Amino acid sequence: MAKTSSTTFFDPELVNTPVLNQWQAEFNRAVADLGKFWSNGSSNNIDVSWLLSCQQKNIEALTAANECAFEGARAIAKRQTEFAREAAEVLSKVTKELISVGNPEDKFAKQAGAAKEAFETGITNVTELAKLVQQSRTETFDVICKRVIESFEEVKAAFEPKPAKKAA
Repeated sequence: MAKTSSTTFFDPELVNTPVLNQWQAEFNRAVADLGKFWSNGSSNNIDVSWLLSCQQKNIEALTAANECAFEGARAIAKRQTEFAREAAEVLSKVTKELISVGNPEDKFAKQAGAAKEAFETGITNVTELAKLVQQSRTETFDVICKRVIESFEEVKAAFEPKPAKKAA
């Protein structure tokens, strides 16, 4: 009897990769450290309003990053639509020119010229789209990076020992 293979969305071998195993071990270690933090009474020093404020800033940053990504996708789609419209206009023009040309040599020359022009235009368009994608990706990534750096600074400041107040 032949062995049947079933295709699944999740590859069970993925969980056995060294990178995932290392990440999981580091995550478990971090959770254990956090558990120690909460169990030894140090959690009383956490300002809940500060924590909520940090999370609000995180959500705002993610929203801004999402807006950047959406605007980038919209700009790319708009430009692709313009490319398609321009290509249709050029194709219509070239088709009319090819029909009007009489002898086969001239038709072949026209076709070769049109093919060369279409190729060059395609390369230019792809390059422009790649720049748009890179610009959108960079803007989105910058928003997230800025927030991550701010978050690290906030956490560092929150957990630094506070100088003891002197009694008057």
